[in-house]
Amino acid sequence: MEYARPIARLVDELTRLPGIGPKTAQRLAYFIVRMSSEQAHRLADAIVQARENTRQCSVCFNFTDVDPCRLCQPNSGRDRAVLCVVEEPKDVVAMERTRAFKGLYHVLHGAISPMEGIGPESLRIKELLARLQGGQVREVVLATDPNVEGEATAMYLARLLKPLGVKVTRMAHGMPVGGDLEYLDELTLARALEGRREL
Repeated sequence: MEYARPIARLVDELTRLPGIGPKTAQRLAYFIVRMSSEQAHRLADAIVQARENTRQCSVCFNFTDVDPCRLCQPNSGRDRAVLCVVEEPKDVVAMERTRAFKGLYHVLHGAISPMEGIGPESLRIKELLARLQGGQVREVVLATDPNVEGEATAMYLARLLKPLGVKVTRMAHGMPVGGDLEYLDELTLARALEGRREL
C-alpha cells in the first residue's frame, strides 16, 4: 500500500530517529495525522524550540538552555570537589534521578570506539583536564557505560588522571536489585564479586 505523499514524508523522517523502525514510524505518523491541529502545532513547536534553544553548557557540556547550566552555576549548592564523568547528557538525567550524587558533572559526548572511528580527541577530554587544573576537584568518578567502549574510556581516563593527584573512582558494577543469579551474565557476576563489601 502506498501512503499519501505527506504521510510518506512523515514516515520517512520518523524512521531517521534512533530506535524507530518502519512499523513504529507508521503508527506515529497516523497518530500525528489524527491529532488536532493545535496538538500537532504544539508538537512541531516543541521540536523546533528544543532544537533552537538547546546548547552545551560551557562548563560541563551537558545540554542546557542557560549557560552555565543550572547544575554548574555557583549558587547551585553542589559539591565542587567531586566530578562525575559520563558519556552522554542522558546519563546526567539518570544520575540526577537517583538524588544520590551531589557533585558536578562532565559530559564526554561519547566513548572511545576505534571500530567507529572515535578516539580520545573526539571527546571532551581536553576540557576535562582543563577543569582539573585549578586543584579544586579532589575526586573524579568515572561513570561510563559498563560495555567495551565504556571500559576502554574509563581505563584511558584513569591512566590520564591519576598522575594529576586526584582520586579516581569507578562506578560499581554488579547485580541489579531484584535480579536472579541464574539470569545474570558472567561479566556481571564477576564484577559483583569484585565489588563485594563487608556487612
